[in-house]
Amino acid sequence: MPATEALLNAPEFTVTELSSALRRTVEDAYGHVRVRGEITGFRGAHASGHCYFALKDDGAKIEAVIWKGVHYRMRFKPQEGLEVIATGKLTTYPGSSKYQIVIEALEPAGIGALMALMEERKRKLAAEGLFDEARKQLLPWLPEVIGVVTSPTGAVIRDILHRLEDRFPRRVLVWPVRVQGDGSAEQVANAIRGFNALPEGGRIPRPDLLIVARGGGSLEDLWSFNEEIVVRAAADSMIPLISAVGHETDITLIDFAADKRAPTPTAAAEMAVPVRSELLLEVASLARRSMLCWQRGQEMRRNELRAAARALPSLSELLGIPRQRLDGAAFALPRALKANTHAHFRHFASLSGRLTMRVLRGQLAHARQRLTTSGERITIATRTLLRNRKDRFASLAVRLKASKLSNAEAQRQAIARDRERVLRLAERARRALATSTQRLSARVAHSGQLLNALSYRGVLARGFALVRDEAGHPLHARADIAPGERMSLEFSDGQVGVTADAGEAVAEPKPAARETKPAAPKRTAKPVDQGNLF
Repeated sequence: MPATEALLNAPEFTVTELSSALRRTVEDAYGHVRVRGEITGFRGAHASGHCYFALKDDGAKIEAVIWKGVHYRMRFKPQEGLEVIATGKLTTYPGSSKYQIVIEALEPAGIGALMALMEERKRKLAAEGLFDEARKQLLPWLPEVIGVVTSPTGAVIRDILHRLEDRFPRRVLVWPVRVQGDGSAEQVANAIRGFNALPEGGRIPRPDLLIVARGGGSLEDLWSFNEEIVVRAAADSMIPLISAVGHETDITLIDFAADKRAPTPTAAAEMAVPVRSELLLEVASLARRSMLCWQRGQEMRRNELRAAARALPSLSELLGIPRQRLDGAAFALPRALKANTHAHFRHFASLSGRLTMRVLRGQLAHARQRLTTSGERITIATRTLLRNRKDRFASLAVRLKASKLSNAEAQRQAIARDRERVLRLAERARRALATSTQRLSARVAHSGQLLNALSYRGVLARGFALVRDEAGHPLHARADIAPGERMSLEFSDGQVGVTADAGEAVAEPKPAARETKPAAPKRTAKPVDQGNLF
């Protein structure tokens, strides 16, 4: 009985209160944890963008969730059956009375998982044809501009520039990117697409060849070049691309998509350009050989011409027989003309005897009948042709209408994409203009402050005066002033003309005509030694 009374005196909770208490207990007791397990039940991101799956091992399973924003920022994405190490916050889900881990970071569990993920991604991209040899382009023999995608602070860019300088100096454009860590894959892909987007003949020249380079490192350090976004950007590049990632034993997926793989960044520079000194020697050798061949050919033709000149007969021998034939033809021409005239006369006489009115009428009737028959056939053929053309034009009109609709839809989509791009570029231009205006305004203000600080008028404003002679040249010492010499004193608020005497300089009074205000009472003040301004 007392036990029953004790149970009746226990505090009463609602389901929501009990669930909230359990949630606070779990979150306070564990907080952030790291859990190792195999991903199961993953079917891709939900329509909302969130990911729901479970982590399991040999003895248990725990539900897991990745929110949309965290999943978008993750460099390593979850995949079914992959063993991972998840870092997150342990909490409960009151809707189904279960606990779960809200994952904030995800990484593969060891090098084996990375290799398995890399092999799976390699098979997927190879099945799409991104690694086919038929897609690869030939490298230009001597590129004018070479684009390099790498870190601007590493030793890789210095090795490439030094090697190019030794072999054949070319213009190099460097697109600075991060080569490892979060966001590095997006930067490398954007750099490749940015070089391809440069217009031909623009202010910034479009490279003829691209080099994607990075020094050696572990598989985790080189993982950015195994990301799908980088591989697709390299495969889509219309500019020939050389992959120079890591050392000779390091293999990344960009090596399969690139047009050429270099074992080291230095070897990539050697593939990009030939050796200039060797080319000069080869050109000089070819020039000498061409000159010798030309000289031998000229000498050979000269000998052949001399031999042919000796074998040719004289002009009189060549023209003798043709002259004789011409004389024979001229002798026989009058008799042949008379005979031809008589033959044509007899032929025309026989024809005129056969031409009578009856024959002519018969020929006209036959010709009229043929004309009528031909007209009927032409009418029938014209109607048939018009009917066929009308059917064909109707079919073409239907096809043209369908084509116009599809083309208009494609143009609308292209215009929409271009409008979005123009809006993005306009926004970037507006921000760049505002930043440039602020920078220039600050520079002008700083220059004005510096000018005011260095101007001698600032010194005059503190009570000093500048003494000039009649020519306007400044006077630096008392010895430069002769008695009775005219001078001018420049103060901060104007100038005053004075005359020097043997003692001290006395200022000349101003003309009475220029006085517009009553004279102020004179104040006596002790002379102040202003010192030497210069």
